[in-house]
Amino acid sequence: MSAQSWFTPAVSRWRVVVSRARTTHPYVVDTALAVLVLFAASLQWMFPDEGDDRLSWQGFLLAVGTAVPLVWRRRAPFLSACAVSVFTPAMALYHAPPPNVAYGGLVALYTVAVLCPPAQRRVMLVCWLVGAALTMMAKEHAQPFEYAFHLTSYLGAYALGILTRVQSAYTAALEDRARRLERERASDTARATAQERARIARDMHDILAHAVSLMVVQAEAGPVVVRSDPERAEAAFDAIATSGRDAMRQLRRILGVLKEEQANGTSARLPQPGIAALAELVGQVAQSTGLRVELRTTGTPRPLPPDTEVAAYRVAQEALTNTVKHAYASSARVELDWTEDALTLTVTDDGRGPVRSPGDPGAVATPGGHGLIGIRERAAACGGSARSGRGPGGGFQVAVRLPAAADRQAALG
Repeated sequence: MSAQSWFTPAVSRWRVVVSRARTTHPYVVDTALAVLVLFAASLQWMFPDEGDDRLSWQGFLLAVGTAVPLVWRRRAPFLSACAVSVFTPAMALYHAPPPNVAYGGLVALYTVAVLCPPAQRRVMLVCWLVGAALTMMAKEHAQPFEYAFHLTSYLGAYALGILTRVQSAYTAALEDRARRLERERASDTARATAQERARIARDMHDILAHAVSLMVVQAEAGPVVVRSDPERAEAAFDAIATSGRDAMRQLRRILGVLKEEQANGTSARLPQPGIAALAELVGQVAQSTGLRVELRTTGTPRPLPPDTEVAAYRVAQEALTNTVKHAYASSARVELDWTEDALTLTVTDDGRGPVRSPGDPGAVATPGGHGLIGIRERAAACGGSARSGRGPGGGFQVAVRLPAAADRQAALG
């Protein structure tokens, strides 16, 4: 049998023993340790060297005093060490020679170093070092190596306890850090989930509000012209059907984020509409409502982050929806102004614009209040800003500035 084949199972068995000892009740472990210390302290008199006396009842009782307090070493470490500190020199002075190794004292000193505060640790260490020296001086024919052996053993037990204390503190710090990181990951996951749900809600609001507004406008116009102009009525109903189909298609796309991923780990949803789809949006609004809508572009277009593209499309969609629902406008203009660091999207109509709220001469009521809140949230999510109010020539205007990729990091950071 090779050394490795013997060593590996032995290490595994030792790990199992240590793991079981950690999960055992502390009193069981400490009672077993006290019995082991009493047995080791009694061996010297049970099997004495030539010329030594065998263990007496008095000596055995003193040995019991060095072991039994260890049962409470974790609940009252300092008091337990004090009791052992009294019985150990008494046992050493009662017998000649004193015990070869103060087993109970080593365990007590180790426990104090692990569990007690600094002041108690220092007091106990000094007491044991001074007590060992005095006990050795009281013994006749004490050899110099005996001083060195006892003092070194006490210092070693104390140092081992300090190392164990540091290791326990380090392990506790790592476990606490791991728990904090786990809580932070859970919090980040919950925050990301809430943000994604809010984004989905905003998208669904924009899609439904836009489609329903167009459908309502056409449905109201249909009965008026159904007898006088059947072709126009038919076009209105076709526009209703087109708006409904487009809304259903976009809703299926949005709700795809709520479906489970496929077996290959990718989602089945299609890409969201972006700036390239604004021309189609403008044409759809113009065809469905009869509103004259114009799309203008200045500057050099360039790619934007996907969420910024979606935000620009949804802002234009919401602004045009507000125009159809609230402004009573005859024309609207969508402008895209490209600069080096941002895209400014402006939607202006020639409707009635902001009106004063009844009973409040100082307040101004703007159309589409909830929609404007959504526009501001979308702009802020991309690191941009939004403003709305009366247009330069009357009517109502919504202007949103969306930073480009390089400028966006600074805006969000």
